[in-house]
Amino acid sequence: MKRKHRRLRNEAELDITAFMNLMIVLVPILLINMIFAHTSVLELNFPAMDDHSSEQEQTLQLQVIILDDQLVISDNKGGVIKQIKNKQNTYDFVMLGRVMQDIKARVPDKKDITVMAKKLTPYQTLVSVMDKVRSFKTVVAGSVVHAELFPEVSIADAPEIIDEPKEIAGALEQLGIGRAES
Repeated sequence: MKRKHRRLRNEAELDITAFMNLMIVLVPILLINMIFAHTSVLELNFPAMDDHSSEQEQTLQLQVIILDDQLVISDNKGGVIKQIKNKQNTYDFVMLGRVMQDIKARVPDKKDITVMAKKLTPYQTLVSVMDKVRSFKTVVAGSVVHAELFPEVSIADAPEIIDEPKEIAGALEQLGIGRAES
């Protein structure tokens, strides 16, 4: 006679207390860190290529050109407004802010500006220029606030500036023609 062995089946209970303890600690920590890890996004515009060239000529277009040794503020009507030379090998952002405030006082309805940077311009320099043309700090009713200057910032490449005397001298030297010695 065969014996039938029955296995006693004990259903194991799932113990999730350790997991629940972990979640109780982890969720508040993640929520607190979300507040501190706030990422700011700067909305930028690219210069538009419109067929309305006569309309563009009538509207004022402000530009800040970042060169190696200076910042140049210009417009499409009068040309160069201000050249801000570097002070001790750094850009003078304080002067840039003052010039932007003066321009905003003259044209209060203007909201857009184009920042033109050379290809090897450091990222921090570009961000600092954009910050200075967008707003400035001022005191209103006893508290410090950011007043708006030109919040609609467009980014473009700076035009290549060719130093003509050096270019001409280099071309003459390549042709074998030297300058007459005096």
